[in-house]
Amino acid sequence: MNLPVKLDHSVVHVSNWEVCNAFYRDVMGAEVVAVPNGKWCYRFANAQLNLHGPDGIGHPRAKDPVKPGNSDLCFEWDGPLGDAIAHLQAHNVGIELGPVSRFGRSGKGTSVYFRDPDGSLLEFISYKS
Repeated sequence: MNLPVKLDHSVVHVSNWEVCNAFYRDVMGAEVVAVPNGKWCYRFANAQLNLHGPDGIGHPRAKDPVKPGNSDLCFEWDGPLGDAIAHLQAHNVGIELGPVSRFGRSGKGTSVYFRDPDGSLLEFISYKS
């Protein structure tokens, strides 16, 4: 069955707006967008990360709301993975694992894993050599 559904956004928890806004802007390439009530979201080419921040959690919410460092997200790097590794190194972001072979939305790829300022696990996957 082919329903007209696609992922619009996910949620991560950040404990420091300034630090996380800089990380997601500079390291992840997100557009940092102000939303009502003095909060932010992070927009990428085709998706958005909504945020639970240090000043509270929105409603409605999950039965067990996301906590700082409790997320695991994968982002496609549209280029050779070596470029992603160099980018992370240029921003002093440590690589936790990789390069390793993984299977993602577009099939077989190569990934590196690293963490955001709150400890959430992030992954860059590349489908290009």
